[in-house]
Amino acid sequence: MMTYFITRTLSLLGLTTLIVGLNTFKVAAETPTNTTISKSQITPSRKVTTSAADLQISQNGQTFPPSVPQTPTPGINQQTPDPVIEQEITPGRATRSGSSYIGAGGNIGLGGRTTISEGSFAVFSKIGLTRNFSVRPAALIGDNTVFLVPITFDLPIQSLTDIGEQQISIAPYLGAGAAISTGRDSTLGFLISGGVDVPVSPQLTATAGVNVGFIDETEIGLLLGIGYNF
Repeated sequence: MMTYFITRTLSLLGLTTLIVGLNTFKVAAETPTNTTISKSQITPSRKVTTSAADLQISQNGQTFPPSVPQTPTPGINQQTPDPVIEQEITPGRATRSGSSYIGAGGNIGLGGRTTISEGSFAVFSKIGLTRNFSVRPAALIGDNTVFLVPITFDLPIQSLTDIGEQQISIAPYLGAGAAISTGRDSTLGFLISGGVDVPVSPQLTATAGVNVGFIDETEIGLLLGIGYNF
């Protein structure tokens, strides 16, 4: 009888222990586990960049690095642009021989029958057209006024001498045009003109030129004067 009682008691204790163990396991399975993650275990996400150096182009399953602009090497396969030559016509501009001007002076005749070959009062001007060319109209006022309209090719200013702080420079010119003699027998003839401009100051230019006209016969005159620059 005593043995039976002990056996039943042990059986109840074992069953009770089993039930408690199963309940503990179930509770442990349903309870979330708080896991602490250290900073060293966190893998930083890859930095996304949009810079041209990091971008890659994928085409047809292949990856190609971005194209890098090539810096041209001086002196290799390079064409140097030609300097711009100022040929736009701008009446009144300065040419390479100096400023445009208007002036007055006198004409000395050297041979012929029109006012070109006689002593007369002269009104003249230089009107720049481009960097190299100008028109130099003049009027020789006498018994029969003669109008001279040459277009000249202006050469650069050239220095002749240096005297202390003073410098003597000249600017030659040469051209051709028309000579128009007025009066009873108005005549149009061919004209050749050439001479030099001498810069005197920023405001003044002296000039001396020879005009050869082919009207009734060959007419030659020497024009001297001074002009005001504009």
